Amino acid sequence: MSSDLVIVYHRQPYEEVVVDGKTEYRENKSPNGIVPTLKSFFGKVENAAWVAWKEAATPSDPGFDRVVEIEDSFGRYTVSRLPLTAAQVRSFYHITSKEAFWPILHGFKEKYNYDPVDWPTFKEVNWAFAEAAAAEAAQGASVWVHDYNLWLVPGYLRQMRPDLRISFYHHTPFPSADMFNVLPWRGEIIDSLLAADVVGFHIPRYAANFLSAVRSQHDVGNVPRAAVPADLIAEGSALSDRTVPTEITHNGHVVQLGVTPVGVDVDYITRLAGNENTATLAKRFRAEVGDSTMLLSVGRTDYTKGGADQLLAFERLLERRPELRGTVRLLHVSVSANRAMTVYEPIQRELEEIAGRINGRFGSFTFQPVALISRAVPFEELVAWYQVADVAWITPLADGMNLVCKEYVSARTDGDGVLVLSEFAGAAVEMGAAVLTNPFSTRAMDFAIDLAIDMPEEERRARMTLLRAAVAKRDTRHWARDQLAMLSPEKFGEGSAAAAGSDETAAA
Repeated sequence: MSSDLVIVYHRQPYEEVVVDGKTEYRENKSPNGIVPTLKSFFGKVENAAWVAWKEAATPSDPGFDRVVEIEDSFGRYTVSRLPLTAAQVRSFYHITSKEAFWPILHGFKEKYNYDPVDWPTFKEVNWAFAEAAAAEAAQGASVWVHDYNLWLVPGYLRQMRPDLRISFYHHTPFPSADMFNVLPWRGEIIDSLLAADVVGFHIPRYAANFLSAVRSQHDVGNVPRAAVPADLIAEGSALSDRTVPTEITHNGHVVQLGVTPVGVDVDYITRLAGNENTATLAKRFRAEVGDSTMLLSVGRTDYTKGGADQLLAFERLLERRPELRGTVRLLHVSVSANRAMTVYEPIQRELEEIAGRINGRFGSFTFQPVALISRAVPFEELVAWYQVADVAWITPLADGMNLVCKEYVSARTDGDGVLVLSEFAGAAVEMGAAVLTNPFSTRAMDFAIDLAIDMPEEERRARMTLLRAAVAKRDTRHWARDQLAMLSPEKFGEGSAAAAGSDETAAA
């Protein structure tokens, strides 16, 4: 059955489990996150589909279910699954996407690894995604493609189905032209994205960087710009811009640039923060912490997250402020992004070495300053820890958005708590009331954590009030509604054409 809305994303929109030899498709355990948000729009169209991959022993396996019909609380929809072999997944995702694209997107040129990239396999997988989307889409349908590992899908899809309206959303940063152009395939990538009708980003800076990369490949003439609203400009953020490009015209085709920061499901987190189980967990955790000041850091084990720099800052804190020894704890949750990728093993070892040294220097039989957690923490437990933590310390070296800081703020229904946030996280442009800091500067990091620990209650609550308002304003629904409204206004309602939502434009 042809679909009016097709979402193309590498993850399947459910949890697949085998019970008594039979495969069951279950809704995601947590309704928080991008996948449930995307699925929520299936209820707005009569027919919808999702395109994802699933690892298979061989693509020609006759027993592989390529199309699965799903009916859950979000409605009825089709999931078109691409059977990729383990070798294809490793080449396309683990090597090309994570070892070549990921470091460039985040500005780590020294981590870029070109040699093992198999570009033909990347193109082959992207072509397969485009074919699956084209097969599912009705005449004139809307197709929403997600993230950099599917960069070539818009171009292929335009060749196959010129009738479709295509949107592409970047969930990562988009780097400056000087950084992006390290990629030998930059021309193919840019041309594919210019085949879309909408290209979406978290913040204005990423849209501006995209424009600079386009201009390094093509003369696109004057580009209209709009003023960025004041609540997307944080004076302390390195990523704030005052204007944002709104559209690019290339070969007669207009590409809208949509800027909408991804948010969190504030309503869900608020309900979870207020339920009895979470309250019981929070009470238990607070009893375990005692009178200590609790610092909390949550992230993936990745060089972009700055975990080692943060632990070193904590070590310096205990060195220069001996009065805090035995009274300040750091719960550092660092979960491996993908345990199959050995590139993250040295990072994990470094975190363990620094944490061990800190505990050896400043701990005792009854008190360990650092608890390093390398397993995934259930979301309900995490919300309880958010409520217990006096300070959320979120200082990535680079991050497209960062949702942990928004989860922390949403969970603080008591109106207290301090957020220390890197100015290089996309979220910083919205969250100027946080203690913004530069994680590349030891002096800035030391100042920020001192300020957070010593902050009086009145200031804590004033800042948190502003932060909670900012997070509530741009939640997951706001993000998806704005992006989809640009993709198909007649189906999903009018949305802003850019971050600004302003009539104030200028040519650039």
